[in-house]
Amino acid sequence: GCLSVLIIILPFSFCHSLALLGCLDKIELFVNRLDSVESVLPYEYTAFDFCTVDAEKRPSENLGQVLFGERIEPSPYKFSFKQKEECKHVCTKSYNTEKAEDKANLDFLKKGMLLNYQHHWIVDNMPVTWCYDVEDNQKFCNPGFPIGCYVTEAGRPKDACVVNSDFNDKDTFYIFNHVDITIYYHIVESETAVARLVAAKMEPKSYKQAKPDTPDCTGPPMSLSNKFKGEISIPYTYSVQFLVNWTYKHTHLFIMNSLVIVLFLSGMVAMIMLRTLHKDIARYNQMDSVEDAQEEFGWKLVHGDVFRPPRKGMLLSVFLGSGTQIFIMTFVTLFFACLGFLSPANRGALMTCAVVLWVLLGTPAGYVAARFYKSFGGEKWKTNVLLTAFLCPGVVFADFFLMNLILWGEGSSAAMPFGTLVAILALWFCISVPLTFIGAYFGFKKASIEHPVRTNQIPRQIPEQSFYTKPLPGIVMGGILPFGCIFIQLFFILNSIWSHQMYYMFGFLFLVFIILVITCSEATILLCYFHLCAEDYHWQWRSFLTSGFTAAYFLVYAVHYFFSKLQITGLASTILYFGYTMIMALIFFLFTGTIGFFACFWFVTKIYSVVKVD
Repeated sequence: GCLSVLIIILPFSFCHSLALLGCLDKIELFVNRLDSVESVLPYEYTAFDFCTVDAEKRPSENLGQVLFGERIEPSPYKFSFKQKEECKHVCTKSYNTEKAEDKANLDFLKKGMLLNYQHHWIVDNMPVTWCYDVEDNQKFCNPGFPIGCYVTEAGRPKDACVVNSDFNDKDTFYIFNHVDITIYYHIVESETAVARLVAAKMEPKSYKQAKPDTPDCTGPPMSLSNKFKGEISIPYTYSVQFLVNWTYKHTHLFIMNSLVIVLFLSGMVAMIMLRTLHKDIARYNQMDSVEDAQEEFGWKLVHGDVFRPPRKGMLLSVFLGSGTQIFIMTFVTLFFACLGFLSPANRGALMTCAVVLWVLLGTPAGYVAARFYKSFGGEKWKTNVLLTAFLCPGVVFADFFLMNLILWGEGSSAAMPFGTLVAILALWFCISVPLTFIGAYFGFKKASIEHPVRTNQIPRQIPEQSFYTKPLPGIVMGGILPFGCIFIQLFFILNSIWSHQMYYMFGFLFLVFIILVITCSEATILLCYFHLCAEDYHWQWRSFLTSGFTAAYFLVYAVHYFFSKLQITGLASTILYFGYTMIMALIFFLFTGTIGFFACFWFVTKIYSVVKVD
């Protein structure tokens, strides 16, 4: 399953002399798809008519890379280790606006600069970063650099145009057609001069060459007026240098306040619950006389109804099966990521592992759904297993397919190829569905879950509830604490997805995952206790929806993030953002809801098993 992606990528060794065995002399630079913070649509490198190399074979991509729209290709930028190059010519692209094809290519290039599309280059499996000065003499390093930039008709420089005062012509595009690449390395074995590359930095520049085929990388920037008509040539050049013994440090400052607050609140909730329950159980078990028994109160009153099957038990059992599948998948994926197997250096590994695990975890999904559906007294076992196999995955796939149609229509590199789509369906129908059927078979074969108390034939009447014990207020309140412990990490995760920043804090994320499980459980158990004390025994759906409502807060935060943090423009990009967000919200709803239900199920079973019931 995940063994194919659990591969630690080892760095190559480089040396200046080919006489040494086990080291390389040539350094290859690969290019990835281009993306923008102003558009959700990524495009392949070749879509912008840059310099390409045709003879070489593209590196193979795993499933995760295809799903994320990564398209890695070889580039014509090649150099030898420790060999300095100055203003080396790569190719020259010529355009004539009177020719339809040239005009279309030039217009697409202009669109890329207007929307601030970014290159993503790779050297020795490392991103080539662009570092530039920001406020307070700080440097910001970005794992990409722009195609170019635009100065508006009012003379206001947009995006990267602010870095150079020469970019000042109104209604003009400036293309970055030259890059200064600096590769840092350290010597591994001083006797043999074998080295390892530790980082690659670059600085984009713009030069208008008087003689494109013999460039000198001096002179004014390469400008392109928005109203230009006629013929134009854009030469592409690069310089490269090598620096030794460069080390870099990363300093992470995490805001631990939320973590401390969540742990403190969790401890308080647990302590209050244990003390209150201990008193309740002791008091109930001391009631031996008939008079005392007639004066039953609190949650003991509903012992004959607490395990009554819920309404819509079929749907709840299906949600529990899918939620269990997602929970185990998330736990295992994050655990492997913590161990370093799924690092960002191993591109696409995280998504590949998650998809493969989801497919292989059909058995627990079918088993849990069948087990609880049987305990709810359900008899339509065929409908139950079919819904478990197809309902939630089907909703996700339908949403994903619609988003893919939009990507196809826009010609984006993120559009999944037809072959991959067929492979995904094959994984679902040929592996996941049969495994779900197997799990359901064993779930139905097993005896029903034994409850510690008998259920009365006639349902007990539920008294009038106060405001905070009514279903809706309790559900809305229940999601606040779990959301409070994840929203800081949520910001970093959304940044990595939509702002194209690298996410690598998997250890911290795993810790937040554990705390999320604890807080979902405790918040749901606390509210469940209040409802039982108020003689409301409908806890099954309420426990699922209480912690599942965290997904509603996630959805609200995603909307806020879209309007306050992103600069996404265009109808297609907006639809894609909210389409993919709905998939994430559904998965999160099933995940958190299942945690809440299992926590309450354990709690209710536990408290009624230690109380004497006549």
